[in-house]
Amino acid sequence: MKFLDEAKVYIRSGDGGAGSVSFRREKFIEFGGPDGGDGGRGGDVWVEAVNGLNTLIDFRYQQHFKAKIGMHGMGKNRTGANGDDVTLKVPVGTQVLEEDQETLICDLTEEGQRFRLAAGGNGGFGNAHFKSSVNQAPDWANPGLAGEEKTIWLHLKLIADAGLVGLPNAGKSTFLAAVTRARPKIANYPFTTLHPNLGVATIDGQEFILADIPGLIEGAHEGVGIGDRFLGHVERTRVLLHLVSAQEEKVGKAYTTVKNELEAYGNELTDKAEIVALSQIDVLDDATLKKKTKELAKACGKTPFQISAATGKGMTEVLRALRDIIVEANAGGEKPAKAPKLRHRDMIAADEDRTDDDA
Repeated sequence: MKFLDEAKVYIRSGDGGAGSVSFRREKFIEFGGPDGGDGGRGGDVWVEAVNGLNTLIDFRYQQHFKAKIGMHGMGKNRTGANGDDVTLKVPVGTQVLEEDQETLICDLTEEGQRFRLAAGGNGGFGNAHFKSSVNQAPDWANPGLAGEEKTIWLHLKLIADAGLVGLPNAGKSTFLAAVTRARPKIANYPFTTLHPNLGVATIDGQEFILADIPGLIEGAHEGVGIGDRFLGHVERTRVLLHLVSAQEEKVGKAYTTVKNELEAYGNELTDKAEIVALSQIDVLDDATLKKKTKELAKACGKTPFQISAATGKGMTEVLRALRDIIVEANAGGEKPAKAPKLRHRDMIAADEDRTDDDA
């Protein structure tokens, strides 16, 4: 299974069935009259957020969705059957946009949410509908109304409580693998993560969802590297964990580079609570560690955590800090985002073909 967070889809609701023109003619029956039935209603097109999905990959192989048309009315006052609806099943966190990719139609943030994207056409009236005391033999009927058609965009923004950001090889995937059962690809070269990953972290008996996105580099908002297209997956988080590798020559510059890209992206990412951590500290001696911690503290304006996913140092303290912010945000009256149930508990996407993130 590949990860896909954007898809273009064509939808069309069903046309309504036409009304029938019919007259009752039976042997030995003195009085006949119009008995044409109404047409059936065309099917609707719905979108529904379901659990068990975490990618839009299904829409790579099917981009056209058409509901069934309503059946035509028939004699003996028989009404045509309504057309069957069609439902697009999408992951929780999917946004549906108009073709301009700017106008929001709906945002599905909870399991079971449904929205009608296109209404089916009404069925036409048969001639029996028009009979009256002054018009006892109408010989006309209405055609069914046409359905709606449009092109829409599906954008997936993962639902997570905390997001990992940083330069490539800042240790984000290693952190995710250390605190969850997710197994992203880890290698000592940039951009090992090519798509976001989710994991469920547990601390003191409490769980929260952690999202890891590909690393950012200077100029990402202009498309440099992988760009900033995956930042949408941390827009819904309560807190950002900004990892800065202790192997960076200038840790202060590494922090400000990512911070500037977050500001350029906008969407209030810089307004979120932020925890800064100096990662991979097991490679430094005490003197160098002290120097780089001081440099990073000056750049971010707070004392950073010192962590090592390899040795486990500082990991519990960071998880508790993340947990405290998430609990406080949820208790503040803000409705917590529902996270999708992940396969194998906390694996988001992929199989043996998956390609993931940083060392």
